[in-house]
Amino acid sequence: MTLPLTTLGSLSQRLQELHARTRETPLFNPVFQLGLDLSRALEGGVMDLDALEDLVVEMECTSLKARAKRLERLVAPVEPQANTAALKSALGPGEDFDAFRAQWEVPSLHAVFTAHPTFLMTPAHTAVVAEAAATGAKLSCDACATSEPRPAVTLDYEHEQAMAAIANAQDARSQIVREALVHAAACWPSKWKISKPLPFRFATWVGYDMDGRTDIKWYTSIRFRLSEKAERLERYAADLKAIDAGHELVETLAAAAEHAARGAKDFADDLSDADKLSAAANRLTADDPAKLTSLSGVIERLEQEAESSDDTERAIDLLTLAAAMRADGLGMAHVHFRVNAKQLHNAIRTHLGEQSGLDLASKGAMATLRRMLSEVEPKRTNFASLAIESSTATRQFLAMAQILGHIDADTPIRMLIAECEQPSTILAALYLARLFGIEDKVDVSPLFETESALEHGGRFLEALCAEDQYKDYARTRGRVCIQTGFSDAGRFVGQIPASLAIERLQGRLAQAMERNGLKDVAALIFNTHGESMGRGAHPSGFADRLTWPLSPWARSRFHRHGIELEPEVSFQGGDGYLLFANPALARATLTRIITDAPEKSEVCDDPFYARTDLSLDFYRAIRAHQRAHLRSQTYSRAVTAFGLGLLNSTGSRVSRRQSDLSADRDMNLRQIRAIPHNSILQQLGFPVNIIAGIGSAADGNYEEVAALLQESERGQQLLRLARASNSLASIKTVAAHGELFNSAYWASRPYRGTEPHLSAACEVLAEYLTKDDRTGVFRRLASRLRVDALKYHRLLEQLPPSEPSIPVEETRRMIGAAQALRLALMQHIFLRAVSVPVFSRANDVSREDVLEMVFSLRIEDALAQMRRAFPTHFPSPSDFAMDAPADYPDAQAEGYAAITRDYIDPIERAYSLMLRLSIAIANQFGAHG
Repeated sequence: MTLPLTTLGSLSQRLQELHARTRETPLFNPVFQLGLDLSRALEGGVMDLDALEDLVVEMECTSLKARAKRLERLVAPVEPQANTAALKSALGPGEDFDAFRAQWEVPSLHAVFTAHPTFLMTPAHTAVVAEAAATGAKLSCDACATSEPRPAVTLDYEHEQAMAAIANAQDARSQIVREALVHAAACWPSKWKISKPLPFRFATWVGYDMDGRTDIKWYTSIRFRLSEKAERLERYAADLKAIDAGHELVETLAAAAEHAARGAKDFADDLSDADKLSAAANRLTADDPAKLTSLSGVIERLEQEAESSDDTERAIDLLTLAAAMRADGLGMAHVHFRVNAKQLHNAIRTHLGEQSGLDLASKGAMATLRRMLSEVEPKRTNFASLAIESSTATRQFLAMAQILGHIDADTPIRMLIAECEQPSTILAALYLARLFGIEDKVDVSPLFETESALEHGGRFLEALCAEDQYKDYARTRGRVCIQTGFSDAGRFVGQIPASLAIERLQGRLAQAMERNGLKDVAALIFNTHGESMGRGAHPSGFADRLTWPLSPWARSRFHRHGIELEPEVSFQGGDGYLLFANPALARATLTRIITDAPEKSEVCDDPFYARTDLSLDFYRAIRAHQRAHLRSQTYSRAVTAFGLGLLNSTGSRVSRRQSDLSADRDMNLRQIRAIPHNSILQQLGFPVNIIAGIGSAADGNYEEVAALLQESERGQQLLRLARASNSLASIKTVAAHGELFNSAYWASRPYRGTEPHLSAACEVLAEYLTKDDRTGVFRRLASRLRVDALKYHRLLEQLPPSEPSIPVEETRRMIGAAQALRLALMQHIFLRAVSVPVFSRANDVSREDVLEMVFSLRIEDALAQMRRAFPTHFPSPSDFAMDAPADYPDAQAEGYAAITRDYIDPIERAYSLMLRLSIAIANQFGAHG
């Protein structure tokens, strides 16, 4: 080693030197070699875990700086004055009042604040990153260095974070509405007051999403809705008080807030007890002067006062508040309930009577459901109905009925249905909505995300839009709603094929609506992408971010048929909430959405869609390549080689099903959720589901494919995504993980007396790993990725170079250094684990099982077994107050303090440092999931 490896700069320089050696020896692995250098320094006493922790702290700081810069680039400019100027430009010259109303009275975007497991950073780190991004200030390492423990990411924590982000979004929207009204008042002084700006709607499913989880009680959802109502009413009251402290509606709103808060407190109890539930429900449903279930009268009053006021400033303030009420209703945001299609099928069978065994995919099921819909009579329900209902899906509809009846009667509710692959599922949902009298307030929305759903979704939509019952329902609601998902789609189809398949599905929806006479209703398309490139969030800026999941081509299909389009996207967990982490970022984010939104056009002349002979083959070839990976045991084994041990727990929803050791050894990709799958690819060093297949798809036709991609805006957008992802990727890093399990490496490491103090441990590792398959797995995967990457770079040679938005080489070295340090820590854990003495008082512990846990990075489980085997304290005769004397035992037994100190504690600390490095790597990638 030419330098002591004590700083990130020295690691980066060493990595650069090692990379030069790949010219001499192509198979040489710089990342693994740097990991070995660090491991030798650690095991040889040149460095200790304190020194490695200093490196980790420096890497954490560097990664947070990178995250802040990435965030700033995404939403820039952030300065309030710049965004005021940008909005003024977007408002235009003020020549056409009707055009102004048409633009501003329809939301530019519906934004949904979701909370799958992506709460990566601590609140303190979130705050410093957001502040740096908002102010452009240099983020100091002192600000990054916090001893704040990672909070437990519970459902309540997720909800609290969602509400904080939504509050900032609401304030930013009100600023935008106010500026739009100021503009209107100046341009059209005689009629501006009749405008009702509604640039954004916000929604959340935190606390209402039952897909894939059973830990949310029905009364938890009611509690959240009541607490949201109380918080929003308090904010309305404060806003009105700031306008007019003596306004009589201030007291009305404040009293309603207190009433809702009392209800939320009631529903925070365990209401499995019938008496407690009865008391809480009766207090909520009883008539009360403070109870407010509709804002329509309040909104009308504020608008009338504004109309009659000669004070323009006061009128603008009142109309701004009325606009917020019109957008949010009696809650912090609209709510999305979500269930799985299977849950809905189970629910509807109880209503089929003698036909409960009916195949719900059959034409007979459709006929039966049509008849049931035409005959059903609404039934009254109460909270007892909820308490005794066992079906999850039915319970969700009952909960919606209680919310609409007793909490907020005006604001519609979305019912999202995951894994929805047949129209009968939608008719079943409509039946339950009609049965409980809420059909006119519930938007039923199927989710298209699986490969099958995307492939057959066009026929599904055509059949659904042809149903008379559905058409009547859509006209009642004024919209057709669908949800397209980039999570499982990006995992099972690949992100680029998923995006292209989704846009085709969106085009089929426009076609189905036009063919079946539904041009008189809007199309609401909820694109549930996350914050990662691997989940449909384009990293290049908001223009790409808005058009990647809903392309100009797909939008043109609706505009051509005169169908109003309502785009909706998700902001995913804590990573997405960064965009709304403070007022300045929230304002910049909403302004970018307005200024970067694509123009409406009935024509899309992008050659990507004209040259279908080329583009379709390109799409199919990438999809086939991704499918080959997905079906390959090599890929599945590599992705699951460490289970979820490389990841921090970042959400309240479990990331995988429970399993035992033997199941872990054969773990497959369907046992882990899409977000952890995405994250593992980042941690292993290569986002396979984004990049893989592009090169192979161009093989043999590089010039034509390159020309098409260069001429096409959609093609260039695809390349920007691939290039951004590839700039962070390292196939050498993928291969390096496999070398940890290379028996020959461990057998050779102390060769010729280089590390004699490790000889015994290395011998045990070498012998144990002779039967492990992971070295070969990672080598095969790396080889496949390399062959495809060679073809990808051959394609890039046909294209002009791009200007990267990040300092590529520096970032790659930062990630490489973090990966190498983590490899050294993993080797430290392996060496310590096999050095633990075989003897144990708890001799029922299988050492092989413990080692298997360690090699799969189930470190917490392994440590629990080790501590059980080697306790540091035993019962002593002195612990007991015995009258009778005893001579045995004659001395106090000593615990295994030395084993804990020398082996167990170092393993625990090394793993903790590993997880901190995982966060640093994720921050360099820009997202967790």
